Formats: sequence, C-alpha cells, structure tokens
Amino acid sequence: MNYEENDYILLSALQHFLFCPRQCALIHVEQVWTENMLTALGRIMHEKAHETKYEKRVNKIIAHGLRLFSKRLGLSGQTDIVEFNKIKNTGAGCTLSGFSGRWSAFPVEYKHGKPKRDHSDEVQLCAQAVCLEEMLDINIPEGALFYGKSRRRHLVVFTEELRGQTEKTAQKIHEMFRTRKTPKAEYSKKCNSCSLINKCLPKKTGGTTQASKYIKRMAGQFL
Repeated sequence: MNYEENDYILLSALQHFLFCPRQCALIHVEQVWTENMLTALGRIMHEKAHETKYEKRVNKIIAHGLRLFSKRLGLSGQTDIVEFNKIKNTGAGCTLSGFSGRWSAFPVEYKHGKPKRDHSDEVQLCAQAVCLEEMLDINIPEGALFYGKSRRRHLVVFTEELRGQTEKTAQKIHEMFRTRKTPKAEYSKKCNSCSLINKCLPKKTGGTTQASKYIKRMAGQFL
C-alpha cells in the first residue's frame, strides 16, 4: 500500500507519539502548540543545523535540511544532516546529481538534552533512513543521534526490530488521523517537561488514575 501525498504525516509525529500519544494528537491532529524553554532550545539547534545547504569535503558531502518522503509509510519531513561518503564499490550506494561516483548515506539527527529512556529518537531517525532508502534506492544500515548535553554522537543501528517498531508506529498514527480521536490524558512525571501541559491539563483530565488505584488498594484491605 502506498499513501497519497495528502495523507503524509510528519516524521516528528513518530517521536511525539512514542513520548505521549495524546501529545501527538494535540500537535498533529488538533494543531495545538506552545513553546517552552526546552522546545525553543531544540528549535534553535535544528535551525543551526539547516543554515548551510551542503558542505563538500574530501570524499564526503554533508547535506543539510534534505526534504524526505516515504510513499510506503506515508511520511514526510526534513533531515538535520545526511553525510554522503564516497565508496569504491560501484555496485553499491547511490548517485548524486552534480557529483561523480557512488555514495553511501548516513543520517544524523540533532537533539537537545540527553538520550531518552524510550526509543522515540531512534524511531524518528530510522524513519528518516527508510525515506532515504526509498528515495535513493539504497540500503542504510546505521545513522547517529547527536545530543546537545553530551556533545557527542550515539550510533544507531537500523535493526529489523527497530524498523518494525518504526513501521508500526507510523501505522498507529495514521489510524489516529483517520479516527480523529485524541487519547485521554494520563499524568506522569514526564508531563512536567511537556510544553503542552497547560493545554493538556493532565492532572485535571487524567489525574484520577493514581487516585482510583489507591482507592482500590485500600478497599482491598477490608475485603
């Protein structure tokens, strides 16, 4: 199945969905957005990565802000950078307009802060690789996440497991768009860092979860 261009979802939606499905729906379905310090720092980091169109070095081209899409997964978006390295194997890699030879591709995504406990950043990067593979007819085995807090890259291998999680996440978001349903709030500590906390109101709309568990636990003591 291939998606129509009007049905494409943004690559960033995958990261938002894995962080919180409700946040994803608020941003991408209901078009709600509020910026805080963390999102502002992240935006500035991405803008700096996109300032230059491309850099040419010895046997390396660093492309900034490439537009991506995948008909198969119904995704579109933009990279921070993709490093194209010249390879000797004439049967591998891809060709690049204006440059001779064949090239491998290595996507790099910039993130403010530090690595997350979940795999949301890895899935977003993997989705970029899937788009590039489809557009360039190339195999991309790995990429990297660069975190502003540590100032270093973290290698990400695009395993079959990660590719499967990426595809399933895209399917779930497409279903969310189809139904236009925003999940209910479920308050947790990560809500405090979300820029939409005052729009989502998780303690008021979803804060009964912990209370109901407490009541059930206490009631069980008298049964």
